[in-house]
Amino acid sequence: MTNKAIISTDKAPAAIGTYSQAVKVNNTVYLSGQIPLIPETMEMVGNDFRAQATQVFKNLSAVCEAANGSLAQIVKLNLYLTDLSHFPVVNEVMAEFFEAPYPARAAVGVKELPKAAMFEAEAIMVI
Repeated sequence: MTNKAIISTDKAPAAIGTYSQAVKVNNTVYLSGQIPLIPETMEMVGNDFRAQATQVFKNLSAVCEAANGSLAQIVKLNLYLTDLSHFPVVNEVMAEFFEAPYPARAAVGVKELPKAAMFEAEAIMVI
């Protein structure tokens, strides 16, 4: 029998659509995409890419913690950037939040993201 639970925390932005912040199935947690919204205000952190990337990883971390895990337990990370020239900055910011061994990862250039965000990340965590 599958053990499914919805993960929710007020330390990460509330869903802005028909989705959950994360869904846990047995020991795997599927984290929805996070954009750089400040949880308390639901406003964008600003127009600076580094600040947006930092907020996205803070939001992901909060959801991981709500699922009794941490960023260190992420096994797969999907990144979406509206401008791939920011790719080196993503690597720098990730180094502030992750340690080796790093999760598997994809980075995809996209035309646009919700609320005009420049960066979004989603993840799979195993706890």
